[in-house]
Order: sequence, then structure tokens, then C-alpha cells
Amino acid sequence: MSGAAEATHDAAAKLFVAMTGRLPGGFWSAPGRVNLIGEHTDYNEGFVLPFAIAQRTVAAVDVRADRMIRVASAFSEEAVEVALDDLATIFPTPVGEHPAVPEWAAYPLGVAWAVMQLAQRAHEHGVRVAPDEFVGVDIAIASDVPVGAGLSSSAAIEGAVALALSDVWNLELRGAELASIGRMAENEAVGAPTGIMDQMASTLGEPDAAVFLDCRTLAAELVPLGLTDAELSIVVIDTRVKHAHSTGGYGERRAACERGAAIMGVPALRDLTVADLERAQALMDDVTFRRVRHVVTENQRVLDTVRVLRSEGVRGIGALLTASHASMRDDFEISVPELDTAVESALAVGALGARMTGGGFGGAAIALVEDHAVGAVSDAVRAAFAAAGFTEPHIFTVTASAGAHRDR
Repeated sequence: MSGAAEATHDAAAKLFVAMTGRLPGGFWSAPGRVNLIGEHTDYNEGFVLPFAIAQRTVAAVDVRADRMIRVASAFSEEAVEVALDDLATIFPTPVGEHPAVPEWAAYPLGVAWAVMQLAQRAHEHGVRVAPDEFVGVDIAIASDVPVGAGLSSSAAIEGAVALALSDVWNLELRGAELASIGRMAENEAVGAPTGIMDQMASTLGEPDAAVFLDCRTLAAELVPLGLTDAELSIVVIDTRVKHAHSTGGYGERRAACERGAAIMGVPALRDLTVADLERAQALMDDVTFRRVRHVVTENQRVLDTVRVLRSEGVRGIGALLTASHASMRDDFEISVPELDTAVESALAVGALGARMTGGGFGGAAIALVEDHAVGAVSDAVRAAFAAAGFTEPHIFTVTASAGAHRDR
């Protein structure tokens, strides 16, 4: 376990002791993720290629003698306690519309609600334990996944808590079931209209591999990255411009995608190809068409990236990453000046490719960089930010790492 991981475990343990006066019964953790390519394709039932990162959220957990759930987080000074039976009266009302639950607590409590919903449906079909038999739990959460940087700190929380509750409640949930619980919590308890990519990456990630995911079928395949052998690094440039998925811009983009699919008479934009874009342009207003064009071409870029990784290796994907950024900047219009500056300054000093990553309107960019040039790229980006009068970015490298698991 790395020093950062140990520190996160220590923070979760200390928080748990402060809340309960006893040591936790166990630790569960899940990672954030970097999306290598495939942005805003997930909720359009398309393709994505994320990977789990080493930065993780840790949940220190133990059972209680009653049917209460209590959560504490390093993000808040106060714990929140709710009866398990009351979760169904709180959710699915989105965060902000129920004063009993602050925003940070909607994530772990929303996961508990989603687990109970799934378990109830399974119990009605004769499998798994009934939710009214679940014991109460105490959960303390700490994380070293940067918040608001587009690295899916929310999916890391959801994955760690969902796996912990699955084990404590003897549900044996794994893979796509855990990811679906996280998405249900994010969509219906928090109110963020996201797809399932983040949760699948956080659940299924493996070292030195990306998760090639078909968001319609949830079929997932690991694709080796080979960064170490190629002497390349993925540099993350956190602009420190915070974003929030539950705000309007994300929902507006999703609505435009649904409108475009309806105009073209298909279930989702996944069903269109680049060859369909000429007809789409003739039928749509300019904004809707450009939103559609981004998704359709981005789906193709994901497929092309997987093909290149398998045939040529990771050195061949740089131009695809850069093209993805241009599409998000110009067609989907979710970039910001800080993200554009990060991409442009990294490319100017030799990055093989660069793009913003995550939902947009802030967050982080990534750059594919020669190992020996990481320092030079980092210095160039910082200098460009300083010249533009932006807040100094947080720059670090990430490695493809393991998904959610119970820690020793």
C-alpha cells in the first residue's frame, strides 16, 4: 500500500473512531477514474474507454445493533444518521429538495437506498436477503480522489460504500450490479443525470488496462495500455475550476442528444454513424446538430482508439485524444479557457495528445507525455496558466489501477 493510500485509510479509521468510539470492522475502497476517451457517449448508449486510477475513496465500516445508518465524511464536520426504513421516504427526491440530507451525505445514503431497492426486488423473486433483515451500519469516508476535477470522486464513494454494504448485508453484489447501484444513487438520489461509465470503471478496473465498455449492453473488455513499456505517462492537469453535474449545462447537453435521436428516429445516438451526419445536419438546428456530431464522432474515436491500442500500441492514439478535445470544445461546448490552455500548452511542448476529461465545464485535462518530458510539460502548463492569470493548476501523473475491493 502506498503512502497516500495508508494516509487515506488512517483518515477513515480516525474519523470512524471519533464517530463511534470503536475501531471499524473493515475497510472497503474504490478508485476514481480517468476517461481516456469517450465523453458524453455513455448516456447515449455508446462506447467509452476509462481506466481506474490509484487515488481511492476508503469506507471504514462496521455493523450496529439497531437499524440506523450513520455516515461521516472528511468533507463535513457533522455525521448524518437516518433509519434504514426512512431511506425510502427521503429518496428518490434529489439532493437540495430534502433538508434532512446534506449534499455530501446523499451519495452514501443514496447508495444504501439503491442497495435496498435492488435487494427488495431480488427478494421478491426468491433470492437474497430481505431489506427488513438488514442490520444498521456506521460508515466513515475519506478520499484522496480530487473533488470536482472530473476524476469521478462520486463514483469512488459509491463503489466503496456499495461493495461494503453488499458484503455486510451478505448480498454478494459484483461488477455491473455494483455499478448500476452507483448510477441509481447518482441519478435518483443526488439528481445528476450521468451515465454508468464512471461506476463501471471504478468497479472493473485492472492495473495497466483500460475498460472498453459498451454502455448499451454493459459488455466490458479490458484493453492493455502498455504505458510503462512505451515509456509514456498520463499527466492529469486539474484546472481547479470546479464543476457540478447536477447543474444545468450537463442536463441541457443530454436533452439535446435525446432530441437529436428523436429527430433521426433512433433509440439513441449510438445507432448513428458518421455517414448519417449529412442527413442529420439537414434536419436539425445548428446547436442540436453539433451536439449530435460530437457524440457520433466520439463513438468512432473510441472504436479507433481501441483498434490502435491493439494494433500499434499506445503511442498511436495521441491524435485521437486531441481530436476529441476539439470536438468537445467546438461541437459540445463543454470546455473552458483553463482546459483549452492546459491542452494547448501541453501539445506545444511535445505531448503526443491531450484532451479535457470528464463531464466538462471545468475539471481536468489529460496529456499523453514521454516519461522524460513530464517535468517540461508540467512547467509549460503552469507558466501558461500564470500568464493567463489563472489559478495554479494541480498537476500529477496517474496509473491504471485496480477497481473496488475490500482492503486488508
